[in-house]
Amino acid sequence: MSVAPKLTTDLIDGRAQMYAAGSWTASQVSALEPAVEAATRTASGARALQLDMSAVDEIDTIGAWLLERMIRHARQAGSEIKTVGISERFAGLIEELRSANLNPPVYEKQNPLLLKLYQIGQSTVSSLQELLIFIDMLGRLGTVLARVILHPRRLRLTSTIYQLHKVGWQAVPIIVLITFLIGAIIAQQGIFHFRKFGADAYVVDMVGILVLREIGVLIVAIMVAGRSGSAYTAELGSMKMREEIDALTTMGLDPLEVLILPRVIALTIALPILTFIGSIAALYGGGLISWLYGDMMPATFIARLHEAVSVTHFEVGLIKAPFMALVIGIVASSEGLRVKGSAESLGRQTTTSVVKSIFLVIVLDGLFAVFFASIGM
Repeated sequence: MSVAPKLTTDLIDGRAQMYAAGSWTASQVSALEPAVEAATRTASGARALQLDMSAVDEIDTIGAWLLERMIRHARQAGSEIKTVGISERFAGLIEELRSANLNPPVYEKQNPLLLKLYQIGQSTVSSLQELLIFIDMLGRLGTVLARVILHPRRLRLTSTIYQLHKVGWQAVPIIVLITFLIGAIIAQQGIFHFRKFGADAYVVDMVGILVLREIGVLIVAIMVAGRSGSAYTAELGSMKMREEIDALTTMGLDPLEVLILPRVIALTIALPILTFIGSIAALYGGGLISWLYGDMMPATFIARLHEAVSVTHFEVGLIKAPFMALVIGIVASSEGLRVKGSAESLGRQTTTSVVKSIFLVIVLDGLFAVFFASIGM
């Protein structure tokens, strides 16, 4: 049973003699703090102070720190400090606290140019690390895919079809609505500006080429990244938090084969289909606005569209789609597996997943644009 702490102070000819006794532990902190404060006030004017700790039965970090704080306060007031009677059991703790926070950190004003260079270096290293994580996930996924190709029965067909239904079929309504509106807006703005030059017919060229080559696949990929990519990250992150992924590993199953490969395959199949549907919806929206706003009959729009676009434009858009789906799937899965054991981590990684996916999709689209231009497509 712990003994109640005591700290008594005697003043003799400007010298303070303190006697500490009892249990100086966290359980007695409600009695320790008032006693230390009272002793500090009593000895505030003393030229010298001697602290006798021979009667202390036990002491922990809190008790030792309260004594050290009192000693430092007296030293700052100009008193000479002497501590006696320290038990060998407590000497190490007291000595450790005696050297704690003696030299507070000094923050020097840094050169703004050097600070900016340091930040750029940190960002570069962070980007390289993210690239390595992406390449690692791509390689591991390729290994799992090769294993499934060699042993087709390992493919989780039911899971793949279910994921295809979620990311494909269920996404059709929102994809059709958004791409229809995008096509209509492009056509309306084109007619509004081309009409000044008497070139209304060129709206069809603009809508057709933009939608089939760039806007159609880009809008669909961005929407899929925000809709399905975030869902992938949240699902895998929740499973990581509940240790379900660790349970799969303990059972001898590969989480990449069971959880990630079906999702990536479904996304790779669904995105080209959604791109085709979205492009048709955007062309329909452009044609409808050209008829209602630009007085261009549907037959004229279709005939002009047939002259303006070719199969090559359609192929360019569809070729991009599987690669964008692969990027979205890998980023979403890798970010899901990086979730820690908190809701904050889940939210942060989900946000990171969507931002990275959209950024990489746009970068990939730019690279494809340069590539197809260089080969004449």
